[in-house]
Amino acid sequence: MADGRGLRDADVVVVGAGPVGLAAAVHARAAGLDVLVVDRRTGTLDKACGEGLLPGALRAVQALGADPPGHPLTGISYRAPGRHADHRFVTGPGRGVRRTALHVALGERAAAVGAPLLYGRVTALRQDAAGVEVEVVPGSRAGETGEERAPVRLRAGWVLGCDGLHSMVRRLAGLDAGTGQRGGRPVPNRYGLRRHFEVAPWSDLVEVHWSPHAEAYVTPVATGVVGVALLGPRAVSGAGFDDLLRTQFPELSARLAPATSAGRLLGAGPLRRRSRRRSAGRVRLVGDASGYVDALTGEGVRVGLAQADAAVRHLADADAYERAWRAVTRDYRALTTGLLAWASSPARRAIVPAASRAPWLYGAVVERLAR
Repeated sequence: MADGRGLRDADVVVVGAGPVGLAAAVHARAAGLDVLVVDRRTGTLDKACGEGLLPGALRAVQALGADPPGHPLTGISYRAPGRHADHRFVTGPGRGVRRTALHVALGERAAAVGAPLLYGRVTALRQDAAGVEVEVVPGSRAGETGEERAPVRLRAGWVLGCDGLHSMVRRLAGLDAGTGQRGGRPVPNRYGLRRHFEVAPWSDLVEVHWSPHAEAYVTPVATGVVGVALLGPRAVSGAGFDDLLRTQFPELSARLAPATSAGRLLGAGPLRRRSRRRSAGRVRLVGDASGYVDALTGEGVRVGLAQADAAVRHLADADAYERAWRAVTRDYRALTTGLLAWASSPARRAIVPAASRAPWLYGAVVERLAR
């Protein structure tokens, strides 16, 4: 489009077609902006994650005009051998939603509001006072074959980097700050593995099973399917899903033994990511690309969607976006950092007993995360 300062292919180029990128595209279209979404991946996107939309996340997805199918979630249960602490949401249910179903719903919504998708790999960013040039190597659609094509250059007013933990936009913009340190020591890397099982859900709660070295998240995502996500340090998760499930969670392993595995095993990590700041010129980092602590509290989607809204509202004001980013991520960063420190300490075994002995405190934390 002509903007008086040259030609633009779009007002906003969104890099990353996951839930956060698609949400950013919907918000930008609602603001009257021309949008182009770029992603190197084709087809329906999947990811190793817990797949639980807490009540606040579900409301945010529905506010975008999407309503993915899934299984009702009424609360969260922390569990260890012989102990458990349950809390049911007071603001209404959440929903267990397969990541593929969430992607389809948001992708259809983005297409409906006029946000086209270009398959390609971003290889360079060049900025000036009026905009950003994005170099993209186009890819092929799912099922197509052929050699990699010559790069194309897109001109945009703004670029939103919504391209996840391993964000290329974060690196190209010079905003990557590595994985961080704690007390002058490197923070141990943690990883996630996820698999689905064909079995009737036995609870409408998200179960978080705690072992001495890992956590298992059990989320009902359909009438006959549950998702199991395992989180732990590399030394533990490197054992593989089956060995980790059997050695760290024998009761859960026995319960799932008769079930059939549904779909492929996916992994993610290292989870900890930091950015120097959230903006560089006309580039904004949004969602996991802007920084990530851990998946312990299951807040990734809600926080990412809030960032997408803030990035579009404060597109022309980097300082305002930085303040908004800090506000919408504050609870997530504080609670997740605190719980991760506890879980990484010799007092890890006390987490579930403490939640069981102080249900009012456990419930307050869950409600803070679920809002």
